[in-house]
Amino acid sequence: MFNKIINLIKGKKDPAAEAVRIPFGRYSDNNKSVAKGNRWTEADNLFKERKYIDSISAFFDYLKDDETQNVTFSADPERVDFELFQGSKVIRGKINNGTLTAEVKLAKMPQPSVPVMRRLLEMNFGLYYSRYALNNDELCMRFDTNIETANPSKLYYGLKELAIKSDKQDDLLVQDFSFLQPIDKDHVDEIPEAEKQVKYEAIQSWITETLDKIASVDADKFSGGICYLLLALVYRIDFLIAPEGQLLNELEKISGIYFKKDDRQMVEKNRDMIEEFKKLRDKPKEDVFQNLFRSRYTFSIVTPQPHKTIAEAINEANNNMLWYRDNNHEYFANKIMEYGLTYCQYSYSLPRPVTQLIEVFMQVNYPEYFKTLGYAQALYMPVANKFDQELITTRIRQIQNQWRQKYPLMNFNVAQLSFTSLQKFNHSFTTQIELLNMNME
Repeated sequence: MFNKIINLIKGKKDPAAEAVRIPFGRYSDNNKSVAKGNRWTEADNLFKERKYIDSISAFFDYLKDDETQNVTFSADPERVDFELFQGSKVIRGKINNGTLTAEVKLAKMPQPSVPVMRRLLEMNFGLYYSRYALNNDELCMRFDTNIETANPSKLYYGLKELAIKSDKQDDLLVQDFSFLQPIDKDHVDEIPEAEKQVKYEAIQSWITETLDKIASVDADKFSGGICYLLLALVYRIDFLIAPEGQLLNELEKISGIYFKKDDRQMVEKNRDMIEEFKKLRDKPKEDVFQNLFRSRYTFSIVTPQPHKTIAEAINEANNNMLWYRDNNHEYFANKIMEYGLTYCQYSYSLPRPVTQLIEVFMQVNYPEYFKTLGYAQALYMPVANKFDQELITTRIRQIQNQWRQKYPLMNFNVAQLSFTSLQKFNHSFTTQIELLNMNME
């Protein structure tokens, strides 16, 4: 701490700060500051006072992530306009003559198609707030409401349905109907080719390493451990690669093989997941590159859960890890503990500080990947089995301090971390996340 103060006095950069900052993991809207939370309350109160435009303005300010600039909203006496970004889609809307209207373009349809229209008609029955539409030769989704009924909850769930469904369906429609053309994607941010190459090679390496490890053990005796390896691989790619589009859909398909409720044995499900990973590994590099880009999001595709749910998932994984640890299967043990964290990141909308802690965990476990991405500070050196204890503890304390106002009871006890081996570090680290008190008062 003394050294940090001296560095600040001298104008030096924080030694724990990285020059490279790459976003990891799925977007979570469970990250609002106290001030943003207050804007929701203001929007609700203004609506009750029938100050509808002021209420809607406060609502959009609540939605806006100041870091990513995912929402734009402008109002003047004659017109109100807004834009929301959600992955590969942008939702454009306006308020005119007392009606709020929002629309998002899905795909271009050069010629009429009965199968496409039948698909959209069937999907309309699953929507609560929005609807599919055809505007000349453009497939769209729309949501509208009278501003007198546009309370914050209705706006939130209506726009969320519009955003999430459109971001998913544009890729699926173009994939299933080859004559449809992608549309309105100019707003996505391309990532450098070098970063795409690093991510592509990481996918290849992780799949090969996992499948080789699986091939070295008995498929029946280790069916549970193999399942953990495969699911951990899905969630690792999802978190560290952050794929979009078709690649993301394929990962969700692999995860769904295990969680689908049927009577098949785990060995069979493992076999199917392995085959899907082989297909993913064989996918042309150009196809993978097309699904690597950076997007802005407004809504999480999964919902928040109480920390008790996260703690139970971590605890279950750690308990299932013990047999592998005690029987000298360290590789399996580490991946099972990784699964406990990344399953939660994949399945739930986590508070930002928990996601940041998971990033620290992944940086310790995959130092070479972070190095190739340009991260200069190695948290762990596997060959020497050496941890940068000071840097790890500094990062954790920074996360806690950053979120102290919102989570005053959050206490990650760094004194309980073990730095004697990777397996012991992982166990102690995940246990501390399990024990966090994420109550806001």
